[in-house]
Amino acid sequence: MQDAFNEGAVAIGVDIGGTKIRAGLVRRDGAVLKELTLPALAEKRRVMDQVFLAINTLRMYGEETGSGTLAGIGVGSAGQIDFERGSVHFASDLIPGYTGMPIRELIEKKYALPVYVDNDVNVMALAEHELGAGKGCRHLVCLALGTGVGGAVITDNRLLHGARGGAGEIGHLSVDLHGPRCICGNRGCVEVYASGTSIAGRYREEIAAQDRALMKEAPADTRQIVTRWLDGEPAAGKVMEDAIAALGSAVTSLIHVFNPQAVIIGGGLAEIGEPLFAPLRQRVEATAMASMRQEVRILPAELGGGSNMIGAALQVWVYGRERAAAAAANANEV
Repeated sequence: MQDAFNEGAVAIGVDIGGTKIRAGLVRRDGAVLKELTLPALAEKRRVMDQVFLAINTLRMYGEETGSGTLAGIGVGSAGQIDFERGSVHFASDLIPGYTGMPIRELIEKKYALPVYVDNDVNVMALAEHELGAGKGCRHLVCLALGTGVGGAVITDNRLLHGARGGAGEIGHLSVDLHGPRCICGNRGCVEVYASGTSIAGRYREEIAAQDRALMKEAPADTRQIVTRWLDGEPAAGKVMEDAIAALGSAVTSLIHVFNPQAVIIGGGLAEIGEPLFAPLRQRVEATAMASMRQEVRILPAELGGGSNMIGAALQVWVYGRERAAAAAANANEV
């Protein structure tokens, strides 16, 4: 095993999404020495080919520039990830044929390096915990508001994985028992109100209720809907108020269940800033138990679009340290 703790060590972090793969050569302090983005080619079932291409390119760059000892490879991936096995427990049709993919086994076999694989939102949470808005917090909850709504929980400085890596599916926390049907089969999940996809769909429904002829002009881009909301358009206002209400209910429940020091929210929708966070904090203030809400900070993620890639790489140090400690303990017992 390469020394993950020497001063000049680097790691490769790979962020696998449905449409693109983002990878980088990363130092322990989060500095990205080299970054690249490739199409995932999911529809051609060539995701792992693209992952190998990204790793090969970054390895060559590191060797040519003397960037440091390559200590390992970390992957953050869409889908439910079995952390213990480093494989995909379940993936939607966004990445066809991906369920069951033995990511860690394939990469370790090819490169003979330590490899760690986790869900993309889990590695985002790891990055924010180690280097971002959650630094110094032992207990935190993360939400990622994008095409869907993802989540992750850290308690006592450790990510909560669950039996098969499915812990933290916050997007499928129901906030309305009689709400719309979600893709998961439940009703009223926070994802059907606060994801980018759902905001666009609900906005089109609002427009259609007013005048179906206006449907042709209704934007499907969430950023345009947000702009209309900030400009005071009623239809956009109704959709965004529902999204914030759903988020508020979810965050209140999460505070009651996990008693975190911080709730960190990232993803495209979080880039709205205070127009989103101010009413969200007000709603949580009004609904959460006073004894549990006093110490909680609701914060935007700090590390931006590269957080998944950085968090993926940080696994090499965080879990490498744990692996080394466990090996030392076993040696002492013998």
